[in-house]
Amino acid sequence: MREKFNHLYLGSHERKLLIHSLVDLKNQLIQQGRYTDYIDELIFKVINAPTKRIKIEYVQGKLQSDCSD
Repeated sequence: MREKFNHLYLGSHERKLLIHSLVDLKNQLIQQGRYTDYIDELIFKVINAPTKRIKIEYVQGKLQSDCSD
């Protein structure tokens, strides 16, 4: 069976917040003496993820994004 992928679209501020949160989690795990391998892999994936520009329009108070995969 094929592995299922989830796509996450983040703004630059949200991306920075995610990376900082993952680094904080990694530091907590290090202080507890636990393994951080999975967090390291996740940080690497977030940092090296490709970026894609999408057009966002507000129509009658609702958010619509023009994104096609």
